[in-house]
Amino acid sequence: MGEQSLKEKTAKGLFWGGISNGTQQLLNLLFGLVLARILNAEDYGMVGMLAIFSAIASTIQESGFTAALANEKEVRHKDYNAVFWFCSILGVLFYFILFALAPLIARFYDRPELVGLSRIVFLGFVLGGLSIAPGAFMFKRLMVKRKAIIDIVSLLCSGTVGILLALNGFAYYGLAIQTVTYIGVGSVLKLLFSGWYPTWEFSAEPLRRMFGFSSKLILTNIFTQLNNNMFSVILGKLYNAQLLGFYAQGEKWMNMCHNTIGGMILGVAQPVLVEVSSDVERKSKVFRKMIRFGAFISFPALFGLAFIGHEFIEILLGEKWLPSVPYLQLFCIWGSIRYMFLLYTNLLISQGKSDLYLYGMILTGAAQLCVVLALSPFGIYPMVIAYIVTFLLSLIYWHLCASRFIHLSWLDLMKDIIPYLGSSIITFALAYYLTRQIENIYLLFFAKVILSVLIYMLIMRLSNSVIYQESVAFLTKKRDAQGSKTNDEQRLRQK
Repeated sequence: MGEQSLKEKTAKGLFWGGISNGTQQLLNLLFGLVLARILNAEDYGMVGMLAIFSAIASTIQESGFTAALANEKEVRHKDYNAVFWFCSILGVLFYFILFALAPLIARFYDRPELVGLSRIVFLGFVLGGLSIAPGAFMFKRLMVKRKAIIDIVSLLCSGTVGILLALNGFAYYGLAIQTVTYIGVGSVLKLLFSGWYPTWEFSAEPLRRMFGFSSKLILTNIFTQLNNNMFSVILGKLYNAQLLGFYAQGEKWMNMCHNTIGGMILGVAQPVLVEVSSDVERKSKVFRKMIRFGAFISFPALFGLAFIGHEFIEILLGEKWLPSVPYLQLFCIWGSIRYMFLLYTNLLISQGKSDLYLYGMILTGAAQLCVVLALSPFGIYPMVIAYIVTFLLSLIYWHLCASRFIHLSWLDLMKDIIPYLGSSIITFALAYYLTRQIENIYLLFFAKVILSVLIYMLIMRLSNSVIYQESVAFLTKKRDAQGSKTNDEQRLRQK
């Protein structure tokens, strides 16, 4: 594939990934605001207690086969078919195992209500297993637009169900059913519209061939989920469901913002890096371009969310959720740089180095767990800060591993991210100075948002940012193409 062709393919993937994730997060925002007004922190905390069990079981069920299939130069129908039947059967098996373990989970947290709740949540394994193979098929072919439509429809259906159940007093059961609905609708739509369909024949040969690569990813992803969900267990066990609910709400809004950015990058990173894996110079250029693009949108987006965090929570969710603001702001620091972790790890996966990915996650996870447990007697804020600092330090390992496969020095990295980091800091410092006298919370919120956007865009224009110019040019091209298509359709109708 030529340089221009790959560039266009990547740009389209990022564009549709941005449309998809942006629309999804907007819908999540709307549904989340309504649900947060109806439900309370304990309802979210109850579902949050089960997050680690769902995450680990889903990781084992997926077994790293999506990445393994994406790494294959040529993938046959029987490869996808083997993954489909393996993951589907494993999903049913996991459900029955966790169904039986539900009383033990409830006893661990000393919350009997978790027995019935967990048995609803874990239905997601049965439904989710159906979507892994068709999802991998779409991922391999960069079918980002089709996946975007499926994800948005799934979210609309599940969000509507969640609100209706919450209004009718189902509380945390409504949140659980909402999650299962999202998984179920998405799985059915992927089966129907991915362009790949399962058949009854089954061969274990593809699983054996991919297992050497995917087995390391399974362990890696288990450690990742342990890291991401350790607070849910610690807070649920040592504190209470209400505190866990405030923590989960703060992390949720950061994740919504980050997922828009991370989803764009993840949608194209591994397939594109596999495409250029044999050309070190080209691969280095592609990787650095993604680093710059991520910095261009991640720093202003996440720092911006932290900047307006207090007004955002009070206006949209209500005063009862204000205790979640510090968690939101702390996690925005983590989220602003998290896209680099995604790029580094996708580079290692594209090179077939799932072992380096595994070692890094084990080291990071062990370090985070140690510091969190050591600081648990001092309260939640020191624990969260130590967790974030440990993550930031782990980027040293990921950079050293990545630099073995591309030409990327520490100086190159600083050149790529500091202009956008500095521009974001200047933007919000100026916006704070200009809005510091505003007392009305609604006026303050909108003034902060509008001024921040205008100042950042002005800095990008004045500094002649290449990423900014290319983004504007691409969006202008898409707009003109859409306008031309509309005009052609009008002429045809007139004829």
